[in-house]
Amino acid sequence: MISNILTNPGFFFHIYGENSGWQLLGWVLVFASLILANELARQTKVGGIICFLAVPGGLTIYFIVIYICAALNMEWALNNQTYVHMNSWFHYAKLYAATVGCIGFMMIKYGWGIGKQHWFKCFPFVIVAINILIAVASDFESAIKGAIALKETGDRWWLSSENVWLYGGWWNWVNGIAGIINILCMTGWWGIYSSKKKKDMLWPDMTWVYIIAYDLWNFEYTYNNLPSHSWYCGLALLLAPTFANMFWNKGGWIQNRANTLALWCMFAQVFPLFQDNSVFTTLPSIYPVDYVMNPAVAPVGANPTAQGIVAILALAVNVLAITAVIVRSVKAKKNPYTNEIFCDQKDFIEAMARREEA
Repeated sequence: MISNILTNPGFFFHIYGENSGWQLLGWVLVFASLILANELARQTKVGGIICFLAVPGGLTIYFIVIYICAALNMEWALNNQTYVHMNSWFHYAKLYAATVGCIGFMMIKYGWGIGKQHWFKCFPFVIVAINILIAVASDFESAIKGAIALKETGDRWWLSSENVWLYGGWWNWVNGIAGIINILCMTGWWGIYSSKKKKDMLWPDMTWVYIIAYDLWNFEYTYNNLPSHSWYCGLALLLAPTFANMFWNKGGWIQNRANTLALWCMFAQVFPLFQDNSVFTTLPSIYPVDYVMNPAVAPVGANPTAQGIVAILALAVNVLAITAVIVRSVKAKKNPYTNEIFCDQKDFIEAMARREEA
């Protein structure tokens, strides 16, 4: 089965035919744009203020206007991309939770207001935990609705409020549990620093151990619950901050992750048809080959193999990660949340060195 995953490029996504070149191009464009946008946001105060204060402020006004006009039965609002395709609680919760995270990280990085207080160093843990719990709730929701659909229709397909057919099952429960464990894998809550150059908020104890566990869990989350978006938000969006952390921004992964997530959510909320109905649209293998998303027609059959395998893998890796946390904390006789426990790892050492770079 594992060899099938590695050798079959269509195991996860349907990438073939006349649109395959567009699908690959779309992925590269999203990946590169997120890396560049993250650099714009982190390099200067002006960039951060524009990305996480000015743009979200303008979008908030835009969203309010859409819903007011839709309530007044104005056709342009009722047919608006955002209103039709991005109306679930999850998308708005994720957008604003990620944006609040970015603002809080800037407060720590630049020493704004309570950002310079020691107690506020636990903010990154709190906001990341909230973001994970939002996703866990969505996973559990899909599992429950899939079970209800199975009982009522004999199949697990259920239609979301955004007219996307989702296939809920045990993999949602397994991945939700992996997400809860992932929260407990965050160590060194008070070991949050601002680099001397004021370009980054650093969390050195969040090394590759946590990043791999998080990325696997989050990919499975998007694959389960945002299937028409997961080619982009499940791969390009996850790999962009990991790539930056690996090559030039060691210790800044959580900042990279928050920045790219918030920026992507803003784009996706305004231009959902990029993913939902264009040459860039890419569906995962859970759907039948050649299926085109149609709210009036449920998919016939399903292939949840990839969902099940990745869910088990995500749970296993997160169990290994929490085991490593427990073993290290017991050996060092340290509380893993009030103390840093990965101090001997290369990631941690390089991140601490970046903290002192002038």
